Amino acid sequence: MKDSHYDAVIIGAGMSGLAAGIRLAHFGKKVCIFERHNAPGGLNGFYSIAGRKYDVGLHALTNYVPPGVKGTPLGKLLRQLRIDREEFALSPQKRSRVAFRDCDLKFTNDFAVLDAEVVAKFPGQADGWRSLVQLVRTYDDVALDAQPVSARAVVARHLTDPLLTDLIFCPVMYYGSAQERDMEFGQFVIMFKALFLEGFARPLDGVRVILRVLLDKYRQAGGERRMKCGVTRIIEREGRAAAIVLDDGSEITADHVISSMGYPETMQACEPAHPVEAAGNTGALSFVETIAIFKQAPAAWGWGDDTIVFFNDSDRFDYAAATDLVDPRSGVICFPNNFDYADGQLPEGIFRVTCLANYAQWAALAEPDYRAAKAHWLEGMQHSARRFLPPVADAVLAENLVTTDMFTPRTVRKYTGHLNGAIYGAPRKVKDGRTHLSNLYLCGTDQGFLGIIGAMLSGISMANYHILQKG
Repeated sequence: MKDSHYDAVIIGAGMSGLAAGIRLAHFGKKVCIFERHNAPGGLNGFYSIAGRKYDVGLHALTNYVPPGVKGTPLGKLLRQLRIDREEFALSPQKRSRVAFRDCDLKFTNDFAVLDAEVVAKFPGQADGWRSLVQLVRTYDDVALDAQPVSARAVVARHLTDPLLTDLIFCPVMYYGSAQERDMEFGQFVIMFKALFLEGFARPLDGVRVILRVLLDKYRQAGGERRMKCGVTRIIEREGRAAAIVLDDGSEITADHVISSMGYPETMQACEPAHPVEAAGNTGALSFVETIAIFKQAPAAWGWGDDTIVFFNDSDRFDYAAATDLVDPRSGVICFPNNFDYADGQLPEGIFRVTCLANYAQWAALAEPDYRAAKAHWLEGMQHSARRFLPPVADAVLAENLVTTDMFTPRTVRKYTGHLNGAIYGAPRKVKDGRTHLSNLYLCGTDQGFLGIIGAMLSGISMANYHILQKG
């Protein structure tokens, strides 16, 4: 007989939910995580086809700093979850780029590289650039009571060149913005620090290394986890979440409920539901990602230097939901092979391309049309991205191609439950995690801390702020 009452229940076994569970279990709380699917990780999980494992979401773990650097999100995370740094087995990136039609900026995990690139290519913007960087360094981006401010408006007070502005916004938007064409300045700061002031890293075996560590820590701390056991409803009584109802109809009660489903998804799950609140803060940005597996590493064709490439070929970078199934004008290239692995190399070459998409159009396709659209856009997206890489003949790549796969907004909706397949969730974040119910809190994407490290810190912060400090 499984327990039916807990000190805390957590909806979703993604990074934020697992981190919240570990933190609570460390302090003796009786906690259970409920997950609808059979695999943990949510937007940062993995799946297998024919014995080959594919990462979902993880291009790179951001917020990387070398050992010994103090006062960073990575260090805080490791300390709060009692994880030894070596357990994540992180290998730093080689080099990344923001590649536009008329200019590109190189950057590494050493901020001096990007700083020198900006000053050399935009000398008239040097003073404004340096003042923006100083503001970012000193801004309190994790304040839970901060009021939203337009990042475009703040950056415009420092940078006047539209090309440089777009070059800087492209990576931070693609890796974290739930808003079209703008983002809240605190979130801009989070991503600027995560990408440029800190950096990228990856375990050789990908996201499953991080998930394995989190699951081990949670189990060792005494936490309970129920997989293939989703939450359909949150029952409201007298201003509290009185119970959660599982897919099988059974009810669970808890003193506290932490939801990583997302803001609109949580509002819809409440009974009575809150459709107006959900509709008014539902994200519209989703993506298509293609994955090509090759016999050789990308370095065989001169693609061995770049880890991540953010590209754009429009006159202005337009970060918005695609008007067609896919917008191939801009996107992200990821080469998982091109990290500085200390021990070994990936056995195959991997070429990943991500572009903005249109959820409604993908969702409306009949199954035969859906399969045809996937085949069409897999080729189209990869050709678009290859314009920003050293040229390689189609025949050479075709000869070395082992297999391909891709996911669409429809896939995201199916496996995460996110309305509109919205990768980054609601455009307006709820930084303090509070809802209309006194014991129901949000963590993860819609609380507002971004990236894999940010997601885990979100779970930790909400557990600390709402449960452990009160306790």
